[in-house]
Amino acid sequence: MKVQILFFGITSDLLGASNLEIEVVEASTVANLKSLLKEKYPQLKNIASYAIAVNESYAVDDLVLEENDVVAIIPPVSGG
Repeated sequence: MKVQILFFGITSDLLGASNLEIEVVEASTVANLKSLLKEKYPQLKNIASYAIAVNESYAVDDLVLEENDVVAIIPPVSGG
């Protein structure tokens, strides 16, 4: 099944893209997706932590993804 991935901040810079569509297996969780992304895009391993939102709501690792979900990868931010 396909999900849409949106990248923000440094993640967008590292991948050179702000979004992409990715194929995941049925009943994949957010944790499965994180592993898949790190495998396909090793440059993401350089980010210690990032938040995941699914369909505009923050998601926990055991959330099961569904066809056409929109997943946002949100890196830590700082400011002053």
